[in-house]
Amino acid sequence: MNTFVVAVSMVTMAVFSNAAPGHHHMGTTGASMMDIVEIASGDPRFSTLVTAVVAADLVDTLKGAGPFTVFAPTNDGFANIPEDDLSDLLANKEQLTKVLLRHVVPGKIQACDIPQGKTEVETADGEKVTITREGNNISVESASVVIPDIMASNGVIHVIDAVI
Repeated sequence: MNTFVVAVSMVTMAVFSNAAPGHHHMGTTGASMMDIVEIASGDPRFSTLVTAVVAADLVDTLKGAGPFTVFAPTNDGFANIPEDDLSDLLANKEQLTKVLLRHVVPGKIQACDIPQGKTEVETADGEKVTITREGNNISVESASVVIPDIMASNGVIHVIDAVI
């Protein structure tokens, strides 16, 4: 792991130190519901995503009122990117921001809202991506939704198995 990734990881821990330790539950309800960033930072499966969000300076955006639909790749999804390419991406704020905003759709789209077949949606950066539903299987571009509908105070997270 290069020095940049380690440094950003340390900053990430400092930025999110107010997130409740041990809060790994999904789909909370009630007034104390966590926002998208708090949920992601409290789940070790999203440590690479959180590092990227910090590096792109998108924390305040994703802590905003929203609502947002976030297609959140796990660490395993980021692992599909060669390590050198991922390091280069994390160091290039403009490109990183574009990649991350491709995973964010304005509005709250739950799995039950996605019709059968292909649906094109506009992402936060204005790009269009295709969401496909076949039975109960949902994908966005080439990534499969592996855990749908993690509810947040400012939207919903769908866990995906790849970076889109």
